[in-house]
Amino acid sequence: MNIQKSYQNQNQDIGELYIVPTPIGNLEDITYRALKTLENADMIAAEDTRQTKKLMSHFELHTPLVSYHEHNKLGKESYLIEEIQSGKTLAVVSDAGMPGVSDPGFELVNRAIQEGIHVIVLPGANAALCALVGSGLNTDRFYFHGFLPRKKKERKEELEGLYRMTSTIIFYESPHRLKEVVKSIHEVMGNRQMAIARELTKKYEEYVRGSADEIVEWVQQNEIRGEFCIIVEGSEESEPQDEELWWTAFSLIEHVEHYIDEGKSSKDAIKQVARDRKKPKREVYQAYHT
Repeated sequence: MNIQKSYQNQNQDIGELYIVPTPIGNLEDITYRALKTLENADMIAAEDTRQTKKLMSHFELHTPLVSYHEHNKLGKESYLIEEIQSGKTLAVVSDAGMPGVSDPGFELVNRAIQEGIHVIVLPGANAALCALVGSGLNTDRFYFHGFLPRKKKERKEELEGLYRMTSTIIFYESPHRLKEVVKSIHEVMGNRQMAIARELTKKYEEYVRGSADEIVEWVQQNEIRGEFCIIVEGSEESEPQDEELWWTAFSLIEHVEHYIDEGKSSKDAIKQVARDRKKPKREVYQAYHT
């Protein structure tokens, strides 16, 4: 068990880790608290220092920057933790939005918690929630999935695992893959209500709302620019009743091992568990191999 009283740091010799959201397009969305945190930090770990320098320059901030991105995050983790343990305050930022959400940050947060370091998360800009609320689809329950796999076969398998999910589903996607991803969603999930949102908070912000049929037609007929959020209506099909779910007494790992004991390879067992539990395959894979 880990209990953190965020603003009662008993060990003044150890610094703190701040997770700082930054604007997703409109610089006016930065908060006063975020600016103060970035100014007072001893260093800022940035996904792309060139991008963060633009933000720093705009607000006349001069805190030292260190690179921390998808390709060096594991190598930098120990260095950053040691700096905090020596008493320094570290702020983490991504290029835009909340670090750790489809951006580097999770591993560092997890390590900091293990080391007894206070992790303080600031509220701020987030594309997923903006898109969800603006979509007009149900916000009572929603599932954030992030990016789908690049390969068509893997993408199809992941969407099949989400097919019966009754919650509204949120995806992120880049412009050059939007057409094929929307097509895959339509093929697997059918003609559900959808919305795609682009360039959120920027001058050319745009929402396209309609059925999957209409969205597929729109992406085929229009020039695709900007980063996208895709919001998909949840399934109207009811989930299987509890008595049908013979595996409910199993933990996820036990569920995988059950199929391995039946003679399946670990790869096939993970696929089957993902189908049984209506979970993305990568989520089952990570849970089983972690």
